[in-house]
Amino acid sequence: MQALFDIGMVGLSVMGRSLALNMADHGFRVAGYNRSREVTEQVMREHPHENLTPFYSLQELVAALRRPRRIMLMIQAGSPVDAVIGQLEPLLEEGDIILDGGNSFFEDTRRRQAALEKKGIVYFGVGVSGGEEGARHGPSIMPGGDEQAYPLVRPVLEAVAARAAGEPCCAYIGPDGAGHYVKMVHNGIEYADMQLIAESYLLLRHVGGFSNRELADVFARWNEGELRSFLVGITAGVFRERDDLAEGELIDRIVDSAAQKGTGRWASIEALRQGVDLSMITAACNARILSNRLEERAAAAKLLPGPEPARAGDREAFAEQVREGLYAAKIAAYAQGFALLRDASGRYGWDLRLGEIASIFRAGCIIQAAFLDDITAAYRRDPGLENLMLDEFFRARVADNQRSLRAAAGAGIASGLPLPAMTAAVSYLDAFRGAHVGANLIQAQRDWFGAHTFLRTDREGSFHHEWGKGL
Repeated sequence: MQALFDIGMVGLSVMGRSLALNMADHGFRVAGYNRSREVTEQVMREHPHENLTPFYSLQELVAALRRPRRIMLMIQAGSPVDAVIGQLEPLLEEGDIILDGGNSFFEDTRRRQAALEKKGIVYFGVGVSGGEEGARHGPSIMPGGDEQAYPLVRPVLEAVAARAAGEPCCAYIGPDGAGHYVKMVHNGIEYADMQLIAESYLLLRHVGGFSNRELADVFARWNEGELRSFLVGITAGVFRERDDLAEGELIDRIVDSAAQKGTGRWASIEALRQGVDLSMITAACNARILSNRLEERAAAAKLLPGPEPARAGDREAFAEQVREGLYAAKIAAYAQGFALLRDASGRYGWDLRLGEIASIFRAGCIIQAAFLDDITAAYRRDPGLENLMLDEFFRARVADNQRSLRAAAGAGIASGLPLPAMTAAVSYLDAFRGAHVGANLIQAQRDWFGAHTFLRTDREGSFHHEWGKGL
């Protein structure tokens, strides 16, 4: 077959198929391959497209591509990626390009990029966010790799990306694993955002006494203001959804547990390694973990007493309090995520442009929100901003809304509701601005039991004290 194909797509499950069709819609000739022949045939049968052609071996696919060849992998992260790279490697030539669009761990991407570079093969770790709908009609795309080779893949990636204010939600992120690192942090912020919305639901349901229909109206109103976002919008839709198998709304028959694929957990682990406070994202991960202990929770509910929820007197005023509290907590969550990106930028020599990263999250991805316009503006005002909460705009919003955050969190605690992310937001805010956080006592304790020394407020150097001698 004449080598006329612009790009190869390896992996034609939901995300790969959707992205391949998106590319085909934009006039790129796509060669599609899946390990399972049945999957490939099903895609061609159910989604025929004049610019998408099936291939049934990697050898045939590689031979059909224009040079330098561009091959995108949309397969399960981990060993499957290494296995496919191993199959492709002997088929490729110097200058050919592999793009990994899955949720690969950034250290794996760094390893693969370094190994393939020695063989003259270009490797990009490409974060892709937006789920099936985003992949099909415009995701947020975060490519990381060789900047000199980026112009060779840029036309395809920018063409299929979502648009915000007329600009593609795609930008070169940085070398080696930078793209997948940013996607990891995006997913961590997504975990925190979803957990905060879930906690707001608990407050409105159990303290506010709102019905599902009323909850739908509340979230729909919120989606018209400063909380306007993809997640708040679909939340309103969730509460309206009728159960197709029984009477009532579907939300009330969904099991009260939630899974996770691991990217949020990776972000928490990296934050601990880097020494950055990511407590809200970690709280969201832990909340999902505990949600799955259904039998233990059921047993504990019978054995461990707790307060009954106290109903709010003025429901509308309480809903507004929750809205303001959610907004303040959301600022704290994004501040943590972008602080982690800032640290990684220096640590790995990536020179991440945080304002540009915020700008490509404005459409296409799961955390897309009007809020991100304000974050983009904050980093354009001060590219070296140490923490988002120090920006003049967000500083004022925190000042305006923190009283509501404290009151909403307090109402939940008094009513026995689990609010791990919201209470972590309060703690983070107070620790970040805290003139005294109790760490002097911890220094004293460590020096007492381990002679770890301590610092003094009145002179330079490290000191050790013979504790307890005068008792």
